[in-house]
Amino acid sequence: MSVNDRGTIKWTSMMLPEHVNLLREMWEEKSQKDKPILEEDIKEEINTQLQLAIHDNLTIEVKHFSGRDYLTKKGKLAKIDQTMLLFDDDTRINLYHVLDVYVD
Repeated sequence: MSVNDRGTIKWTSMMLPEHVNLLREMWEEKSQKDKPILEEDIKEEINTQLQLAIHDNLTIEVKHFSGRDYLTKKGKLAKIDQTMLLFDDDTRINLYHVLDVYVD
């Protein structure tokens, strides 16, 4: 493979549009992620970090699952209810989707 080789991109001009669409769908499916199942001790650690952050008004970074990808949200918590985290800027994150919490 040479330095200027573009892989499959250079062959798309010779492919039928249907083939290009199928390749595009295949690449999108490959990049999708599944929500991991958290162990109980990790859930407890997340809960501890959230309680510490709300009690001491600390800034946190929350890694959460959204759609088919992992996202992060940084900010201060305004409220924690039974199923949601509510941030100062009115952002809501479902507790079920939280994967990790980092306290600054």
